[in-house]
Amino acid sequence: MPFLADHLLTTAIFLPLAGAVIIAFLNPSRVQQIRWIALLSSLLTFVVTVVLYAGLRADIPGMQFTEMHPWITAPPIYYHLGVDGLSALLILLTGFLTPLCVLVSWIDITRRVKEFFLFLLALETGMIGVFASLDLVLFFLFWEVMLIPMYFLIGIWGHERRVYAAAKFIIYTMVGSALMLVGILYLYNLSGTFDLPRIIESLTSSALLTHSIERWLFLAFFIAFAIKVPLFPFHTWLPDAHVEAPTAGSVILAGVLLKMGTYGMLRFCLPLFPHASREFAPLIIALAIIGIIYGALVAMVQPDLKKLVAYSSVAHLGFCVLGIFVLNVQGMQGAIYQMFSHGVSTGALFILVGLLYERRHTRLISEFGGLATSLPVYSTFFLIVTLSSLGLPMLNGFVGEFLIIVGSFHSRAVYAALAALGVVLAAVYLLWMYQRVFLGEIRNDKNKNLPDCSALEKLILTTMVIVILAMGIYPQPFLRRMDHSVAAVMSRQQQAAGRTIGKSGIRSDEWGAANTVRQNCQKKNLLRVLCASKASTQRTQRPSATSVFNRSWATENTEKESSRNNKVPRLIVARSSPNSQFPTHYSQFPAASTGGGQ
Repeated sequence: MPFLADHLLTTAIFLPLAGAVIIAFLNPSRVQQIRWIALLSSLLTFVVTVVLYAGLRADIPGMQFTEMHPWITAPPIYYHLGVDGLSALLILLTGFLTPLCVLVSWIDITRRVKEFFLFLLALETGMIGVFASLDLVLFFLFWEVMLIPMYFLIGIWGHERRVYAAAKFIIYTMVGSALMLVGILYLYNLSGTFDLPRIIESLTSSALLTHSIERWLFLAFFIAFAIKVPLFPFHTWLPDAHVEAPTAGSVILAGVLLKMGTYGMLRFCLPLFPHASREFAPLIIALAIIGIIYGALVAMVQPDLKKLVAYSSVAHLGFCVLGIFVLNVQGMQGAIYQMFSHGVSTGALFILVGLLYERRHTRLISEFGGLATSLPVYSTFFLIVTLSSLGLPMLNGFVGEFLIIVGSFHSRAVYAALAALGVVLAAVYLLWMYQRVFLGEIRNDKNKNLPDCSALEKLILTTMVIVILAMGIYPQPFLRRMDHSVAAVMSRQQQAAGRTIGKSGIRSDEWGAANTVRQNCQKKNLLRVLCASKASTQRTQRPSATSVFNRSWATENTEKESSRNNKVPRLIVARSSPNSQFPTHYSQFPAASTGGGQ
């Protein structure tokens, strides 16, 4: 199959859409056929994503499985795809969760079955396209395409306040998309291309961005991604969307859609705008830590199970943002790993909450108690997933949080301490929730005869528990494949650390070189003054012929030396700053010994 080998990413993107097209031509009454086609399409897509991830070479840096074809001539837009350890992992997560969502919805969705699975498969196409795109216009297209199916999934198959939640979701995201589109168009105006690798290369090789422009562009992209995460204080749309969405919608929303925000920060914000990233990092870290603690505290007092899990996502994604912006290898690796593990564990929590809602038609914690007696298998699965979510060692949640805390400690110890407080609070609200729902005596007679997990439900939950255990016991296959992706981002950040743009738009390495020249000139001038002072004290004595000769020789050499010294700054400046908006004599340099950095 040469076509599949050469177009593996295209196959992964459009295979779900092909299934959606087939479903679109089926009669709505053929419900079972629709479900099986949706399941088959999602399973085949998952197989392709597994082949893609298994075929990713951990020893090769840069993008792999690349495809590039001209799409639009003017402006030049390309169908450019490629993956590395970061994007391939998230594509694998998307392919893993979608078949589980189809199975969860097998019995749950009984109204407009055809449209539901059509939108679910179209949503998968948009999500994989976002992670695979290397052209900014193509990325933006998939970003927007992904919003429409999710809007309908919430608005049609959601609960009581579904229309309000769907409208809030789309408005928040569209505001961020508008800001990002402005940034994309400005970058094209600056570099003449929408191709992400070429834009990064242009920004690396030449100083195209001034300090203020880089700031504004960073904010345009960052706000769009912060809304998607969502990072505090842009989080208010998330609880409503989670609570009102159907179970499959909540799983996809928490498992994949929120990761698009953190993915965008790693793929776009840090490589494109490294100086602004470093400048805004303390503020973003502060917001991430506030989100960790705030999300945990609010989750602790929630009476609704689903809303509790929703606010736990705010806290867990705060960990991801913290790991990204501590700007070291451990933090970034932990953030990427946490993105994947959160998608699995929180997706499993939403499935478990959805299964309980199907049995009791309520999510209020006060309505439960003692469920471990009537639902022993279900309560066992719930306990494993809960322990995974709070970061118990040997389960998937521990690895990412541990690496993030280590990276935070290398940056500042106070970051690690506050992040560790978030871990403690997560243990409090999750274990307290489990105690109130499952332990003790059955207080409500409606909970006595509830059916335990069916064979299909055991299959879904067992699959997720196996992944949770595998990621917690042996994380190396995942960590090894993301090494080069993290190294590329860190390399860009290290370049920014050595070439920080100052307020005047001049890099700090140029200021450093110029100040070194200035100091050398000052030392030589001081030497000349001392020589002149010594010569003036000798003028009162009658000069001999030899002294007159020596004085004239010294004066001539001093003038030559002065001429050479006055040329040194101009020569060095010309080499370091060809834009000629730079001082050309040491007397014009600023008095400070360090440049205007961040």
